[in-house]
Amino acid sequence: MSPNATQQNGSSDTIPAWVGPDLPRLMKVEHRPGAFAARSISLVDLPAGAIFARINTPTPAKCAYSSVQASRTLHIELNSDLVYINHSCKPTLIFDMARWEVRVNPDLEGGLKEGDELTFFYPSSEWHMAQPFDCLCKQEECRGRISGAKDMEAEVMRKYWLNEHIEELLRESGVELKNGCSVAVRSIYHSSVD
Repeated sequence: MSPNATQQNGSSDTIPAWVGPDLPRLMKVEHRPGAFAARSISLVDLPAGAIFARINTPTPAKCAYSSVQASRTLHIELNSDLVYINHSCKPTLIFDMARWEVRVNPDLEGGLKEGDELTFFYPSSEWHMAQPFDCLCKQEECRGRISGAKDMEAEVMRKYWLNEHIEELLRESGVELKNGCSVAVRSIYHSSVD
């Protein structure tokens, strides 16, 4: 179910789930025993860069473990099951806060598959986290302690897609991103979806 599936198939009577978003058609949440043990699993296949869902139920919030930083000064609560999308150092999704969309990571080889865990790289939207933690993603590229973009090495941040407010804050802190992946991916990615 790609964002253009309705147009490609010539069918105009089916509204894609990501328009709603109809989250129960897109994802399931597994509640497991223990604190912060829930996780989200994809119920759909989507190509890299595709819209997974639009963020359409946010409310302004204080910086908290459950909030997402939407700009330099705005944090939001998602008020939906999107809150169960965990961190990973090899994320399947990105939270594009300039567009209020959750997208499949444009660098995700093969795209998102049904059964994949839904994850995003928290420092891509969070400058400072209210509740830092030790990452348990077990990926080869695991970054260890996650406390926000301000505490990550520039070399690491260049490897990830970043929200514009994070790029701005990093540049103001003296981090050069012009040769980094985040700027290159953003320009290719935005031109391909506009």
